[in-house]
Amino acid sequence: MGLLGGILGFARQRAENLLAALLAVMFGAFLLQIFTRYVTAAPLSWTSEVSTFAWLWGILWGAALVLRDDEEIRFDLIYSRMPQSIRRSFDVLASGAVVSVFTYSLPAMADYVFFMKVERSAYLGIRMDWAFSVYLIFAIAMIIRHSAIMLRSLFPALGGARS
Repeated sequence: MGLLGGILGFARQRAENLLAALLAVMFGAFLLQIFTRYVTAAPLSWTSEVSTFAWLWGILWGAALVLRDDEEIRFDLIYSRMPQSIRRSFDVLASGAVVSVFTYSLPAMADYVFFMKVERSAYLGIRMDWAFSVYLIFAIAMIIRHSAIMLRSLFPALGGARS
């Protein structure tokens, strides 16, 4: 998996770069808003919209393409005390639920996102289907990620279950 691993590693680094850029844009817009509001007494309206869109994209983009399984926040007081076979069962059940819900709702989510092309943001005029399209990326990534977790839990020889 040398070439594929290299390509995936490169893509992951670019996803991290985009996430860092989104955070920088959000922080810059926030500082600009503070400056224009409190120093010049002439606040800019579009900065809050930029911050909101950067936050939305940052959270969903990061969760979909940057966050690794071992970096997720878990409440594992019970999970960590169970034997490996029970943990694999928990993984299969939880991941199966995630895959089922996201797969079932994906067509409706896509319809809604595509429907939003008729709306534009108030200040920047950004089409709302573009703004919300990151949710489809997130949903598909969650389906793929949790399918892989489920497969690794069902067939530990594929890479082992999460520990």
